[in-house]
Amino acid sequence: MKDILCKYSRKLWENTVLVCRMVKIEHSIFALPFAYMGFFLASGDSTAIKPFVLLTIAMVAIRSFAMAVNRLFDINIDSENPRTRTRPLVTGELTPFFTFCFIVACAVIFVFACKGMNELCYKLSFFALGWSAFYSLTKRFSMLCHFVLGSVLGLAPVAGWLSVDPHFSVPAILFFFGVMFWVAGFDILYATQDRKFDRNRGLNSIPANLGIHKALTISTFSHVNTVIFFALAGMAAGLGWIYFSVLTVAGVILICEHLVISAEDMSRVNMAFFTLNGVISVLLFLGTLADIMI
Repeated sequence: MKDILCKYSRKLWENTVLVCRMVKIEHSIFALPFAYMGFFLASGDSTAIKPFVLLTIAMVAIRSFAMAVNRLFDINIDSENPRTRTRPLVTGELTPFFTFCFIVACAVIFVFACKGMNELCYKLSFFALGWSAFYSLTKRFSMLCHFVLGSVLGLAPVAGWLSVDPHFSVPAILFFFGVMFWVAGFDILYATQDRKFDRNRGLNSIPANLGIHKALTISTFSHVNTVIFFALAGMAAGLGWIYFSVLTVAGVILICEHLVISAEDMSRVNMAFFTLNGVISVLLFLGTLADIMI
């Protein structure tokens, strides 16, 4: 019996590690801080434990749902792309059936977490699931897929706000657009890695359709909009000097992000994609929290 329990425990751990690889759990750092920003801006109360926990569960669940759907939809594409051939679904370490069950479980957890928040969050949970899944199809017919992805993550600050205050607000909507342009900007940079493959495979992206120079220009334009919308959101939310000081630092980081890469040298695109943008999301959250609390 002990050997059987050890065997199943080991298998459970192995599958957990594989699932974390599949959904890139470390990328939660992009959306979760913005959900917390919306939460604290709406509540101003760090002691509201229940909605905070439910929001965290919901965010992890829907992000895992969206990533798993994307991997399942793209399994054939990923098997052909040299960059993605080591993903667990492609290698067979995870099966399509297991992934489907995981997707269903994440969707159920997300809906019940939203139901625990309030009625509006519950009603919107089905739209959020549908929109998150829809993103995975967009590169098949539109190069605007980066902005669709941005709009999915842009729901994070809105979700955080609605989890404690079930009314749409100007700050939350402005943060939505800030996050949307921010994500679209760095996703365009990330997509430059696959521009040749996407073009040959008949997939759409701004780098594949328009070329790398125009892609970098559109990415820069998107990040200019990011700073503008984050500034407007801060003003609408009544945030003060701490937030705007941190936003200035975030703006400098975005400038550095575009300085470390060029059409002639994209070798540091992963640093621009993950490291710098992870710092931005955490900094903005901490700046917002400090401004609220002080």
